[in-house]
Amino acid sequence: MKTTQVQTLFWSQLTDQDWNLYICATEKGLAYVGSPAWPFADLEAWAGRRFPGSPLVRDEGRLKPYAAELTEYFHGRRQHFTVPFDLQGTPFQLAVWEALCAIPFGQTRSYSDIAQQIRKPSAVRAVGAAIGANPLLVTVPCHRVLGKNGALTGYRGGLEMKTRLLALEKQTFYK
Repeated sequence: MKTTQVQTLFWSQLTDQDWNLYICATEKGLAYVGSPAWPFADLEAWAGRRFPGSPLVRDEGRLKPYAAELTEYFHGRRQHFTVPFDLQGTPFQLAVWEALCAIPFGQTRSYSDIAQQIRKPSAVRAVGAAIGANPLLVTVPCHRVLGKNGALTGYRGGLEMKTRLLALEKQTFYK
């Protein structure tokens, strides 16, 4: 689903320890968290699809609250995000992303668990597609979704990032 309203997209590059990723927000809230391995061109492509014609403006100050919460999470000092989000998606995607936000820190769910939670038990593949379209890595915790057998499955940020996030949460959860 595309947004037809042109608005300024503010972006920054978050660099902390060995985390290096792009983040982007609108006036309404955080709209994009990238993968550490992805270049700026991926942020530009996402912005072109979701906010066609909207300019990308670098603004470290405006992104500071979002970067601060992500940094706290990466350091094991935050389990929940309080910054506002500006999620753009279909009603189905929004329902899936809301279900992801309900997964408690340090826990995991399966794709079929999410399908059951949104009352679409036969939509497991569609749930997987919606999870793959999640623009807010880490903050909308799609890394907490595993295969039904507990196996690691695809992740927009790559399986290395998913493994790392799950390990971070496990280590923080059991401190």
